[in-house]
Amino acid sequence: MTWLVYSWLLDRWETFAENFQPLRDSLDILVVAWCVYWLLMRIKGTRAAQMALGLLILVLAWRLSDLLELATVSFLLDNFLSSGLLILIVIFQADVRRALTRVGRGLFAPARMQEAHTIEEIVRACQALAQRRVGALVAIERDVQIDEFVEQGTALDAELSRDLLISLFLPYSPLHDGAVVVRRGRVSSAGCILPLAMRGNVPVNVGTRHRAAIGITEETDALVVVVSEETGKISLVAGGEVREDLDGPHLRQALLEATGGVRVSEKAPASDGVTEPARAGTAET
Repeated sequence: MTWLVYSWLLDRWETFAENFQPLRDSLDILVVAWCVYWLLMRIKGTRAAQMALGLLILVLAWRLSDLLELATVSFLLDNFLSSGLLILIVIFQADVRRALTRVGRGLFAPARMQEAHTIEEIVRACQALAQRRVGALVAIERDVQIDEFVEQGTALDAELSRDLLISLFLPYSPLHDGAVVVRRGRVSSAGCILPLAMRGNVPVNVGTRHRAAIGITEETDALVVVVSEETGKISLVAGGEVREDLDGPHLRQALLEATGGVRVSEKAPASDGVTEPARAGTAET
């Protein structure tokens, strides 16, 4: 086996030495390296990364079976991987679609404007609900779809607005007990049941809403805003980590930073002085 590996490496080196052109090939390698790095950053921490690792293991097993002349294993993997492009398209179709959308999002201002509008409506709704001590759970879907983690729920596909969010979480609403899922700036569904965090280091005083928020953000890259009905405090959960006791300006800033909508140097002041009292007054109506 060692001799086979050595022979294969020697053959690859001789081929490389005969065909390598420094300027052209260096540029080629840099472009490919940047594309691979960009792709890895896009799928980092998602389920797509796990599937990509599984495919890589299959490819390595296929190459190893060729070197060891394992005819049956090689035959099976040959037939399975011969349609590699089709397999990639089927497995990663949602991720490819989201990646292309994300690239286009940076080229067109309206997408940024819609994202800012979504954040603003969520912040205003959560402020109003917090003042009334009404519990809320708003899951903002990002790159990873959360359909497979959401149970039950009522499909809405409605335009997102402060008034709609408030009406969904008021106690007399039949959907107030579950979570609202926000997808691409619209209310996708309401009354959804999210998976609860099962890890042992979750604080004892954390309620069901916060456990659900931690659970879904551990599995996906979603952002979840939680309003506690006991304390009226607003929290933002991302990556399983909870940022507690946020007021309107700090929640807005945290959401903008999490979605890439603002640079750290552009942070809003802790108090909006003029505009925030006006918003708070509007929320009380």
